[in-house]
Amino acid sequence: MSSMFGKPRAGGERLPQRPLTECNVAILGCQGAGKSALTVKFLTKRFISEYDPNLEDTYASEELVDQQPVLLKVMDTADQDGPRNCERYLRWASAFLVVYSINDRKSFEGCQSYLEVLALHARGCQHRCPVLLLGNKLDMEQYRQVPAAEGMSLASRFGCLFYEVSACQDFAGVQHVFHEAVREVRRQAEQSLPVRPLFITEERTCPPVAMPVALPTRHGLASCTFNTLSTVNYKEIPSVAQAKLVTVKSSRAQSKRKAPTLTLLKGFKIF
Repeated sequence: MSSMFGKPRAGGERLPQRPLTECNVAILGCQGAGKSALTVKFLTKRFISEYDPNLEDTYASEELVDQQPVLLKVMDTADQDGPRNCERYLRWASAFLVVYSINDRKSFEGCQSYLEVLALHARGCQHRCPVLLLGNKLDMEQYRQVPAAEGMSLASRFGCLFYEVSACQDFAGVQHVFHEAVREVRRQAEQSLPVRPLFITEERTCPPVAMPVALPTRHGLASCTFNTLSTVNYKEIPSVAQAKLVTVKSSRAQSKRKAPTLTLLKGFKIF
């Protein structure tokens, strides 16, 4: 089942010009990590405390990321025994959020299985889908079992970004993570374009450019002129991969904002 609901925007309806760019984001992780809470927080600005752990669905919302519209589709997965039946989202998603709870070490250890599956999938594809490791339930700081440094270390090992947020308290932080996934997809698409590589020159004196050399005319054929060019040594700039930690805290009042009534999430209690 696929559902779609968007957020009301000022300025009336947008005139149809061209199809929106789509970005598919799959949320992965062990049960109880808060995947559904993050999904609903992003789509409705509301927090859910109870939900059906066996419910899996795909939702969509029109977003404006860096002044560029995008149709963001979110698959809230419900794996029972880890990433065993994962083909359904490996082929569908263009980015992945791997979620664990900072107060549950078992959920953090389960993230490694997902990251390993995604790394193996990336090696078999021509392009790499961005992966973001997300520590949820920052509001449970007093019960923390997974230090932020461990999350950053795991993210660095697999070459993905790292964030910590609270689906209970912080809408801005949750929205930032989803929008950052869209940005990473765009960066990946730009890198895959056939562009000329960027080079820098070594600090070395270049030999003088030779003058044009004219070849002698033979058997009445017109003469040709070749320009001999000077050569310099080049080095390709290496790429740098790094993980970063983004922690945002705000008041619980943010979860009280008015938002469209959610009627499509069976078994959810909305607050």
